[in-house]
Amino acid sequence: MQKNTFKQSQQQGYVRIIAGLWRGRRLPVLSLNGLRPTGDRVKETLFNWLMPYIVDAHCLDCFAGSGSLGFEALSRQAKQVTFVELDKKVAMQLQKNIQTLKCSLEQAKVINQNSLQFLKSIQNTPHFDIVFVDPPFHLGLAQQTIDLLEKHHWLKPNALIYVETEKNQPITVPTHWQILKEKITGQVCYRLYCYYTTSN
Repeated sequence: MQKNTFKQSQQQGYVRIIAGLWRGRRLPVLSLNGLRPTGDRVKETLFNWLMPYIVDAHCLDCFAGSGSLGFEALSRQAKQVTFVELDKKVAMQLQKNIQTLKCSLEQAKVINQNSLQFLKSIQNTPHFDIVFVDPPFHLGLAQQTIDLLEKHHWLKPNALIYVETEKNQPITVPTHWQILKEKITGQVCYRLYCYYTTSN
């Protein structure tokens, strides 16, 4: 009986796409412990910030979870989104939602891997214009992600990095990351940085 209840609860959640090609569309997500989709209020603010930059951008959704940020980016005509998600069942649901939206392989792909391990791959050529860093809280993952993005050269010149953490969680960014926006809503602090290369 417990197993049946658990299976039913897995399909109870959804995320809503706010604007763009799939405005108002709801996508199912698994209701699992630790899965914390970015709220609509925060997401709307973030994509207002990103509005001048999102079209044709290559995006990375670290700790993708529900895929709320990545799917919103695709709806607003980002060129490509890479979703990185550790949990196999959650990654499979992301793939199903990609198929539901009829996204091509060039538009969206899911990597079922630990985000930190993924970011440890050394890059010869920067890949991403926009990176979403929205990890589980209270594990220090945001700081580790920032460090790896910088160390292994994932960011294109003038890339934008969104970082969402619990309120009052200190993070340290490289000196050439300039904070563009910062806001606190409830217990969540969210920030948008720009990665300026030393040649700029």
